[in-house]
Amino acid sequence: MPVRVGVIGIGYLGQHHVRIYSELEDAELVAVVDMVEKRADAFAVKYGCEAYYDYRDIFNKVDALSIVTPTTTHYSIALDCIRAGKDILIEKPVTVSVKEADELIAESEKSGCIIQVGHLERYNPAVLAAYDMVREPRFIEAERLSPFLNRGTDVDVTLDLMIHDVDIVLSLVSSPVKEIKAVGTRVLTDKIDVAKAWIEFENGCIALFTASRLSPEKQRRLRVFQRDSYLLLDYQNCEIRHYFRRGEEILSDTIRPENKEPLKEELRDFIICVEERKRPKVSAVEGRDALKIALDITKQIKTG
Repeated sequence: MPVRVGVIGIGYLGQHHVRIYSELEDAELVAVVDMVEKRADAFAVKYGCEAYYDYRDIFNKVDALSIVTPTTTHYSIALDCIRAGKDILIEKPVTVSVKEADELIAESEKSGCIIQVGHLERYNPAVLAAYDMVREPRFIEAERLSPFLNRGTDVDVTLDLMIHDVDIVLSLVSSPVKEIKAVGTRVLTDKIDVAKAWIEFENGCIALFTASRLSPEKQRRLRVFQRDSYLLLDYQNCEIRHYFRRGEEILSDTIRPENKEPLKEELRDFIICVEERKRPKVSAVEGRDALKIALDITKQIKTG
């Protein structure tokens, strides 16, 4: 039997959740939910499912749900879903506070419900390939730049963009954070629009992060420096340039893994976790850990 799924929130990203669930063999798209009734109706017709305007009305119709709503609503919606016994995928950031994330984790442990957090870059084919190549990184540099799209501006750029790279770096560096330094400023919104952060880990690795939603062009890059080699990962072009030392020579090669759609791989993995009762690659715990660092960076910027 396919997993019966619903999508709560059919904005820019939620639309893609709806589309992909309708394509997955092991999922049955049962319902879409949006406060804008015309939007819910239109997508229900397009994808052959039911339209609802209150997510609580679909609890008896679905096994699992995607929550693709503004971050400020994640906690309350997720709590209702978990208490109704539903597995959930919450788009990042998991919540607006670490306390809220911890409460969701506690509730999910009591109920046995799965929480997966939508840290999409974990499913980027280039990132997956890089995991096999990273060995004890010493210095990591992450750049995530976007043009101003007037989307995601309800949160600081640290929570909108930088948190992706924070999550990736935390998964690459198996060591507690020792120190954080950060600077940034507001430019076009009342939130932080550009930020830089410097994180030192207890094992000596250092990571430098840059995030901006004021760039003339989109850039997504990660550089990893380790003994005798250097990786340049291009998220957008799905490729890794690998520079390495062999004897007295510096050689290089380029790895281009099969370019699969990360969101489709993420949602497919979510359905597998629901079916097999597996812990997600990015559970609420990993989502909480990335959120804590992103909030610490934000606080340091705001307090100077």
